[in-house]
Amino acid sequence: MQYTAYMETILSVNGTDYTVIKLLGKGKGGYSYLVSLNTGKFVLKQIHHEPCSYYQFGNKIEAEKNDYARLFTVGIRMPGLIAVDEGNERILKEYIDGSTISELVQQNKIRDSYIAQVKEMCRLLYPAGLNIDYFPANFVVQNELLYYIDFECNIYSDKWNFENWGVKYWVKS
Repeated sequence: MQYTAYMETILSVNGTDYTVIKLLGKGKGGYSYLVSLNTGKFVLKQIHHEPCSYYQFGNKIEAEKNDYARLFTVGIRMPGLIAVDEGNERILKEYIDGSTISELVQQNKIRDSYIAQVKEMCRLLYPAGLNIDYFPANFVVQNELLYYIDFECNIYSDKWNFENWGVKYWVKS
């Protein structure tokens, strides 16, 4: 099934129905929706199986759970994982309300403190042998704090670290 911004307005996670507010974005592993339940807002990620020429996947739900656990252990600031619905291939996580680094780059509003905060994440990740996806859409600033809102992490490689790959996307060019 292919998901679009015009799909059904209710998505279920483990039998609980959430109202879709809007599509937040599409990544290489899934579609992320802003959803609500009562007065709370959450992010629901629907896994997709569309081809991705530059990335190889295994079990995406297992990867989400395992990557979240690794990043949580390392101490990366990120949304909490609330629920996993393996049957529907959905995850529910805390919603971090704020601007993405992508938006801030376009508005010329990147601050040195955001770069310092991602470098602090690197100081935690590199000794643990990990890289995250440093693409700016994966980071949100809320109350001047930087959050990594994706759970993807990979084995550390100099080629894909922040200094050699990510930083070039954090500046307007």
